[in-house]
Parts: sequence; structure tokens; C-alpha cells
Amino acid sequence: MSALELVQIALYVGLLIVCTPLLGGYMAKVFSGQRNFMSPVLTPIENGIYKVSGVNASQEMDWKTYAVAMLLFNLLGFLVLFVIQLVQGSLPLNPENLPNVPTALAFNTAISFMTNTNWQSYAGETTMSYFTQMVGLAVQNFVSAATGIAIVVALTRGLARRTGQTIGNFWVDLVRAILYILLPLSIILALILVSQGVVQTFASYKDVTTLTGEIQHLPLGPAASQIAIKQLGTNGGGFFNTNSAHPFENPTPLSNFLQMFAILMIPAALTYTYGVMVGAKRQGWVIFGAMLLLFMVGLITMLAAEYSHNPVYGVAGVMEGKETRFGVANSVLWAESTTVASNGSVNSMHDSLSPIAGMIPLFNIMLGEVIFGGVGAGLYGMLIFVILTVFIAGLMVGRTPEYLGKKIEAREVKMAILAVLLPNACILLGAGLASVLDQALASRANMGPHGLSEILYAFSSAAGNNGSAFAGLNANVDFYNIALGIIMLIGRFGIIIPVLVIAGSMVSKRVSPPSPGTFPTDGGLFVGLLVAVVLIVGALTFFPALSLGPIVEHYLMQAGRIF
Repeated sequence: MSALELVQIALYVGLLIVCTPLLGGYMAKVFSGQRNFMSPVLTPIENGIYKVSGVNASQEMDWKTYAVAMLLFNLLGFLVLFVIQLVQGSLPLNPENLPNVPTALAFNTAISFMTNTNWQSYAGETTMSYFTQMVGLAVQNFVSAATGIAIVVALTRGLARRTGQTIGNFWVDLVRAILYILLPLSIILALILVSQGVVQTFASYKDVTTLTGEIQHLPLGPAASQIAIKQLGTNGGGFFNTNSAHPFENPTPLSNFLQMFAILMIPAALTYTYGVMVGAKRQGWVIFGAMLLLFMVGLITMLAAEYSHNPVYGVAGVMEGKETRFGVANSVLWAESTTVASNGSVNSMHDSLSPIAGMIPLFNIMLGEVIFGGVGAGLYGMLIFVILTVFIAGLMVGRTPEYLGKKIEAREVKMAILAVLLPNACILLGAGLASVLDQALASRANMGPHGLSEILYAFSSAAGNNGSAFAGLNANVDFYNIALGIIMLIGRFGIIIPVLVIAGSMVSKRVSPPSPGTFPTDGGLFVGLLVAVVLIVGALTFFPALSLGPIVEHYLMQAGRIF
């Protein structure tokens, strides 16, 4: 590993720390309704949107109304995207005359983008028209990301407010997330990406003659605009089939670094937003510290595994399947970043990682993608673990657990457990079923433990709303399209609904003053407990499955066997 690669990683982490309070403070003002530097330009537009849509911005919602509005909005988004794909061949902006998308694939893709998963069982340049990419997929990139942000803001209000019944207005939170945060950042990033050579055009695909005299059909399209929001919104997926390994999607070292940084920028900053909105910045930094600690442990483990001597190939730092333009370290950093967030974009093939290095991205997703996680989704997922940690700590000191002065009682604990167990059950039950069905096993590219890892990764990616793949499994068959689509729904809304229930329950509780028996949640001890709870839950749940997959594959590789 070179000194330059170490500098890049240090710069990445350093910028993440520096940008967190800057962007986080701005977002806190946005969602608190305070004036900010964008207000003179965007407030008239915001008010105009409310006027046209008939939204009363001053009328707040209880958790049930908030949930119904969110569910109906997402249902409408699913239906619109589903129909667009089914009639794609008759719509404009289709210079390649691509046919309608098959029903099972359209179902899977519509759910995937609506749930912020962006799992892709297709090759973008041979399946989706420009119209579908822009009006269908890119729009969902914005609104699914904004939905995640809205949910964590609602939960934050539930925890922060002294007493009350309402947790905000879903439509206001949605509009502000898009208008003040996602759209401006996406415009800036898209312009920078275009300057680096990322394609942005409505022109038809081009036929060019290669150096060997062959004719190559080069795909084009409005890629930069979609890539910007897919990274900033932790959506993932790719405009092109090979994703950010494609030179038209990720042409330079600068575009590579900025896309990686964009993945974690908003999720990290939301921890500071949370601290500001609950009136205790240290609470936000504690959560950020726990996330960063888990991130660094995973990254160091992956780097150590990839740069260790490989007995099969007889070298260290195997380049097969990695991003050859930017090196192994950048492939590892991207793999770690994309799987601690619900992003799913890749610049290398996770299927080609060494067994232990491949296990870390898989385990990141299995933990619930709470290590920064998706925009909003990662923070409300980590807050679920905060509630469980406070509950366990309360049992240890023998008093009713409290968080931010509010008692954590049976209802909150039950909802937290439900939010943790639902996606975990989907992963294990789905992978178990796929491991015994012939039509599911036929999609594997490898036998043995590596084949099991491919199946585990697919169901983990769906349940965790990640969207990345091991790239060794053909998921474009009816079984995986339907099964993974259903699991994406459970993985998204099976967590959101319990989170909103907790928000509605906590907002009505009175704040109790701290006492000598109050367990502090704003120090290093709580960071350690929180990390321990996250890891223990993940280890106890998934260690048997991981033992049969990447762990046993590691020992077999040491003996010179591959699959």
C-alpha cells in the first residue's frame, strides 16, 4: 500500500469530519424552519410549491397521519415508475428503441428505486431509455432519499420536544429535503462531474472504430445528473452496467474521490443535525463517533485482508476485479463506503474481494447499515440501537432507562426489537430458501461457500436497502426479482413504521430532570456500549451463516482452494 493511498484515505476521513458540522448545522436550520443563506432564493419557491399543491405548511401531523402520507406518496411513486417501464417503448427519449421492460423486472426495479435500494437486475444501457432513467429512476433517487431524511427528522422531533402530539408535516419535510439540500448539492456535483468527463447528453449511442479496427457501440446519455443524486442520496445503482467502473461514469481520480465522498457526506452530517435539533450537540457527536469507529475498523480489516499474501495467486494486493486505474485501496475504500451506507454503487466487483475483505461489506449491510447508513435511514437505524443500548444500560444500573430525559418503556423497546428483527429474518429466511431451490441455485456463478456468500449478499442487500451485489449472481430471473422486491419493501417500511411509532410515543412524554442515577449518553462509555450492542446483535444473528460462507472460504483459500 503506497503513501499516496494512505494520504487519500486520511483526506477522505478528515473531510468527512470537517464537513459534518458545516452541512449538519445548515440542515438543522432548514428543518427547524430558520432562515439560512439559501432562504432568499428558495423560500418563495417553497411557498409556491405549497400553494400549488394545497399543502398547509403550518399544520403538523401526528405519527399516524405522517405515516399515511408517507406510504401513499411512496405507493404513487412505485406505480408511476412501474408503468413507465411497462410502456417505455412508446415513450420519447428512447434513441436506441429499447423495448418495454419485462413485468417481473419492472416490479423489482420500481420497488428497488422507491425504497432507496437501487438494486439493479439489469444493464442500464441495454434496458432503460433516457426517459425512464430521468423521469423514472432519477426522480425516485430524489424522493426516496428525501423520504429517509424526513423520517429521521420526525423521529428527532419526537425525541426533542417536551410534550405534544405532532412530529411535523411530511410534505414540508419532503419539500425542504429536496429543495434546500439534495437539489443544490446535486447541481454542484453534476457540474463538477461533467467537467471531469462524465457524459451528459441526449445524443444517440455512437459507433466508433477501435485501434484494432473493430466497431464498438458506445452508450451515452444524461448520466452525470443521475450519478450526482444517486451518490448524494445514497441511492446507488448505475447509469451503465459496470457502474462507477465505467469510464463514462467515473473517468478520473477526482471524480472517483468526489463520488465516494458524496456517499457519506449527508448521512454523516445528519448526526450533527440531530445533535442541534435535540439541543445537545454532544449526542450527535457520540453517534458520529460510534459510526466512524465501526467504519474505520471495517476499512482497516478489509485493507489488511486485501494486502495480505494470497496463497492461490502467490502475491499480495490482487488486482483481479479491482479498479485498475485507481488501485486496490480505492476499490476497498469504495466498497466499505458504499456498504456502510445504503448506496450500492461500486467501482470494483465485490465478488473478487478476498473472503475476509468480502465479508466486511456483507457484515456492514447485515448490521442494518447503521454505520452512517442511507440518508436518514442510517441515523434512525442507529437511534434504534441507541434505544436498545439505553434499555440494556438501564437494566444494568437497576432503574427505568431514560434517553434525553424521556423514559424508554415497553412500547419503544418492542418497536425497536421489531425494527431489528424484521430485516434480519428476511435475510436468513430468504437465503435459506434460495439455498435449497434449484431455480435459485442455478443463478450462482460459483459453487461451495463462495456461492453461499453470493446468495447471502443478495438477500442482505435487499433487506438492508443497499443495492450493491457480489456480481456473481444472476438475479434477473423471476424468483429473485419477486423475492428480493418483497424483501426490499419489508426492509424499508418494516423499519420506518416502528420508527414513527416510537416518534409518536416519545413526543407525548414529559422530560424528567437528570438525577444521580441517570445513565449518561453523551460520553465515550456510551460510544463503547453502543458499538458493542450493534456488533453483538449482528454477530449472534449472522455468525453461523458467515461461518458457512466467507469464513470457511478464507481457510480453504489458505489451503489453496478457490470456488
